[in-house]
Amino acid sequence: MNDLPRIGIGIDVHRLAPGRDCMVGGIRFDAPAGPEGHSDGDAVLHAACDAVLGAAGLDDLGTLFSDRDPANRGRPSADFCRATMALLQTRGLRVLSMDCVLETEVPKLKPRRQELRESLATLFEVPADRVNIKGKTGEKVDAIGRGEAMRATVVALLGPR
Repeated sequence: MNDLPRIGIGIDVHRLAPGRDCMVGGIRFDAPAGPEGHSDGDAVLHAACDAVLGAAGLDDLGTLFSDRDPANRGRPSADFCRATMALLQTRGLRVLSMDCVLETEVPKLKPRRQELRESLATLFEVPADRVNIKGKTGEKVDAIGRGEAMRATVVALLGPR
């Protein structure tokens, strides 16, 4: 494996449903609706795993953790992060930095932004000052702007261990 940096991008979209826990970046938010999904629906963690897996040249999250597998029903997305990091270690790679954007009307990330950075940093074994997360609204456009869905986009930079 060469020592050049590797970059990956991950994108994940989930509908929002009343009565679902609202998990974002491994943290539960108080919100009237949460992301639908076979697992806990954490779009940020799903996109982050896909970004890391892609940069490492590995299969995507849906291939590794099928929504057809009953073992993944209601599973915490943090489990997927730990499995992703174990695979990364077998490749002799580590996360150098991560940049995340969550498009949603609710919840508002700003009050808990540092907590989110620290959660992602812990899950992906990177210093918190190398993780960023930004919240964007949908400006009343499409399903995101109407509060019906959320979309996460994450870019991850990897390097050798």
